[in-house]
Amino acid sequence: MGSKEVASKPHAVCIPLPVQSHIKAMLKFAKLLHHRGFHITFVNTEFNHERFLKSLGLNSLDGLPDFRFEAIPDSLPDSNEDTTQDGTLLCESIRNNFLAPFHVLLAKLNNDAIETSSNPPVTCIVSDGFMSTFTIIAAEEIGAPIVLFYTIAACSFMGIKQFRAVAEKGLAPLKDESCFTNGYLDTVIDWIPGMRDIRLRDLPTFLRTTNPDDIKFNFIMEATDRAHEASAVVLHTFDALESDVLEALSSMLPCVCTVGPLQLHLNQIPEHALKMGYSLWKEETECLEWLNTKAPNSVVYVNFGSIAVMTPERLVEFGWGLANSKLPFFWVIRPDLVIGESAILPPEFVAETKERSLIAGWCPQEQVLNHPSVGGFLTHSGWNSTVESLTAGVPMLCWPIFADQQMDCRYTCNEWGIGMEISNDVKRDEVEKLVKELMEGEKGKKMKNKVMEWKKLAEEATGPHGSSSTNLDNLVNQVLLRKS
Repeated sequence: MGSKEVASKPHAVCIPLPVQSHIKAMLKFAKLLHHRGFHITFVNTEFNHERFLKSLGLNSLDGLPDFRFEAIPDSLPDSNEDTTQDGTLLCESIRNNFLAPFHVLLAKLNNDAIETSSNPPVTCIVSDGFMSTFTIIAAEEIGAPIVLFYTIAACSFMGIKQFRAVAEKGLAPLKDESCFTNGYLDTVIDWIPGMRDIRLRDLPTFLRTTNPDDIKFNFIMEATDRAHEASAVVLHTFDALESDVLEALSSMLPCVCTVGPLQLHLNQIPEHALKMGYSLWKEETECLEWLNTKAPNSVVYVNFGSIAVMTPERLVEFGWGLANSKLPFFWVIRPDLVIGESAILPPEFVAETKERSLIAGWCPQEQVLNHPSVGGFLTHSGWNSTVESLTAGVPMLCWPIFADQQMDCRYTCNEWGIGMEISNDVKRDEVEKLVKELMEGEKGKKMKNKVMEWKKLAEEATGPHGSSSTNLDNLVNQVLLRKS
């Protein structure tokens, strides 16, 4: 490619929130932009950059001439390489320390463009919405359009957008500790546009604090404060799935753009040149061979995501619930899943289930969910997992833990009819009963039919003239390329 062609290429700098699920969604989005002719600079923190090299191999981030990886410091103390960083410290550091190194990186990229012509100058920034506290300032400084990509559901985004109002009405932060137990969280909030019967407990959990200066609570509020200043707000959902909320959001923000499910767009690109995976942990693929030996729709897949943790007691209750269901299951138990210790299941559990269970440290989740033998998913209701389950046509058992998972669970079970919720204080009898209902019961069958309908609608949205495909075209042409 001649230097003239390089110089005229659009150059998007993509920066995710530095946690696994956000990186994964942003990397998919970056691949789609790259496929449409963009030069991509993908920005990880140094900590996550190292983790990628460890999980995917030393050459995994070599990238391509027009898809480069850069790293900026996160200013956090060094921590064990294979665990998720402390969320509060990370939020604080993003608020205070990220603007300067990001600004230096943008200057370096633009300088390189002048001096070497091997990469084009930066023409736009694609920022995770939760990085907007500093990326909007950086975009203004270099005069480039910025889109904010919130890698969450529209319902969760709306929930966060209402935090200021919730605080102004005195509903949060909570008055005192008793609010956690006295039913206060069941207070119904009936004034959120486009949403019905939402309770305080369904809103993202960051408001469950008694401290008005709580770092996460304020960080999350700030994350949507300037959303209206972006050239577009991009959401990883599709119109048919959340039409009411999206309609309400569209009247509040200048440009709301749904582009999901991203993987369904990527499936249409026969062979993307960037071969790297998305996982900060090493994926164990032996599970796919094990799944090959099981009957269609017979296996329960269990995974609580990349951040959630639980007590040893709950781990054991989940374990016996699964064991007592007598159904085959594949359970991902992350090295840091159990708080403060290694996840140890009793020997009698291991003996009881060894013929019909498999336990792994991490796995290629999308391949697992799309495997014909997987019939149900016991999940923490993280948004990536919810979208992946829906597009694979797999109904869910939901055990939401924190962040936006309560809202995802609420919609999965109550609005979309594709999930059932497990109560927070896990009991083996309930787990057994719900697992059987999911896999063999009448309600399970209804949910399976429903999820197949949503799967079809997701495929239509990302099809040739679908809403997400059209939105992606418009986003690229009218916003990122500024063509009229």
